[in-house]
Amino acid sequence: MLTIVASIFVLGLLITVHEAGHFLMAKKMGVGVEKFSIGFGKPIYKKTSGETEYMVSWIPLGGYVKMVGDEEDGEEVPQERKHLAYNHKPVWRRLLIVAAGPLSNLLFAAFLFAVVFMAGVQMPTTAIHKVLEDSPASSVGLVAGDIIEEIDGVEIADWNQLAELISKSPGKEISLTVRRTGGAVAHIKVTPDSKSAKTIFGEEIRTGRIGISPEMSIRHYNPFHAVYMGFMKTGEIIYLTGMVIVKIFQNVVPANTIGGPLMILKIAGDQAQAGLIPLIMFMAVLSVNLGVLNFLPIPILDGGHIFFLAIEAVKGSPVSLKGREIAQQVGMFLLILLMVFAFYNDISRFLAG
Repeated sequence: MLTIVASIFVLGLLITVHEAGHFLMAKKMGVGVEKFSIGFGKPIYKKTSGETEYMVSWIPLGGYVKMVGDEEDGEEVPQERKHLAYNHKPVWRRLLIVAAGPLSNLLFAAFLFAVVFMAGVQMPTTAIHKVLEDSPASSVGLVAGDIIEEIDGVEIADWNQLAELISKSPGKEISLTVRRTGGAVAHIKVTPDSKSAKTIFGEEIRTGRIGISPEMSIRHYNPFHAVYMGFMKTGEIIYLTGMVIVKIFQNVVPANTIGGPLMILKIAGDQAQAGLIPLIMFMAVLSVNLGVLNFLPIPILDGGHIFFLAIEAVKGSPVSLKGREIAQQVGMFLLILLMVFAFYNDISRFLAG
């Protein structure tokens, strides 16, 4: 039950944010909105307010905003309503309306990450928690409680920087400036072992290791710093999402890692059981994924609409309705294939335990 509730909450909120982006920007650009739906299929609930009919529908795998002058419905807009029609607005206004959906997901992710940073995140410090036996660190006298302040004269701000500098020096001697538990400062030379490791994309690399693990601490950020960190984390996840897409096409990341709604359902349930903060983190990452994927230039996605609008801006006239219809059908076919493949992967994983 927790899994189902968490999944509906996560997907419903992210879809609402996405469609609200389209809806609010359409209103801002002077376009009339006839329908605002969360979900597809038969409505569970609907209410009309002003010119817009608001609906919640049975299939929670998306949503839509039906605007006046949406050419895909083939209806002619009456003369008295043409000032509200989407297809009678300049290209730049339509671009903003289309882009507002995925951009809303990215901004929402930054907000969620900022909330997490304000609430407090567990961060590795530059203090040593444990030294492995028979490791380079133990052989030069590093012990638990030591704080590494510099590497080769470079001041260390956090564990990520420390780990990166060590990993870049496999088999190469480095100099550490270490503050001992009593306050004394020691200068220690150590040669990291050269180890075989894999990147998050599964690529094998050689990396340096000295055999230490960090102490952890809870760090709270003030609101301004948290917002900055939220945008930085969003940028990091955007980059990683884009790289995963590239690596899948390069066959570096196996295609069987692609997940669908069942995988989202399972992870949402797992994170909900772990606590509110892990669930918020998962929602933020998923929101970035939704934003990035919708920017892909695939017909039927927002990126496909942006692509057609870009062509219209260059050539001075819209792509023919027939051409767009064919592209939309191809895009729908590809999207259905991808969804079937994702379901197949999900079911295979569950059957395999």
